[in-house]
Formats: sequence, structure tokens, C-alpha cells
Amino acid sequence: MNFPEELKYTKDHEWVRIEGEVAYVGITDFAQRELGDIVYVDIDTVGKTVAKEEVFGTVEAVKTVSDLFSPLTGEVLEVNPQLDGSPELVNSDAYGDGWMIKMSIDNQAEVAELLSAAAYRELVGA
Repeated sequence: MNFPEELKYTKDHEWVRIEGEVAYVGITDFAQRELGDIVYVDIDTVGKTVAKEEVFGTVEAVKTVSDLFSPLTGEVLEVNPQLDGSPELVNSDAYGDGWMIKMSIDNQAEVAELLSAAAYRELVGA
């Protein structure tokens, strides 16, 4: 399994890539493997501010639907447009083209509360 060192992680299996005042968010390689084939990503929170750990959307796999939890407090600025026609990108490129949302970071202190790659690896027992 892949755990890029430059990313931050949550206990709910989201990853975060910080670029200045913006965060890109997706689900981890571990999470997509657990879910199986992703068939739909439903995110209707663009333009809304979501609190840390609040649900910002859902991801649907062949056998289950799973909530997506915001790793930080901020406004959802954009949903990855590629996921509309190709939700399987979450499976094939979880940390690249399979990103889910771009959001503002309202509270920089929350970034420090996210897990490092090593801490996340330990959490999932990898």
C-alpha cells in the first residue's frame, strides 16, 4: 500500500495535500481497497463551509456507501470534475487524479492535528 510522506491523514481514511491556503482532499489507498470498485462520488457541498469531521459527501462502491468526512474546517471550493464520468479514478489513482475536493483552510491549527504518514500506517496496521 502507498502512504505518500508529503500528505497528512485522518483516522477516517481521508488524505490531505496542503498547497498554501488550500487543501486537496481524497480517500486513502487503504480506504479505496477496503471499499472495492468505486461507482459514484456524490458531493453537493461546493460553496458551503464544512466543519472538521463533518460529512461533505459520500462515495458509493459496488457493495456499500460510505460517508466522506472533512479533515479540516473550511469552504468546499471545488469538486474534482473528472470524478463525474470516471469515479474509478479513486481506485486507480487515489492520491493523484482521484482527489475529491479542494477546500479553503479556515483554521491552520487543525492541520497540526492531522496524522503523519507513519502515524496513519500504524493506525491501519501496515
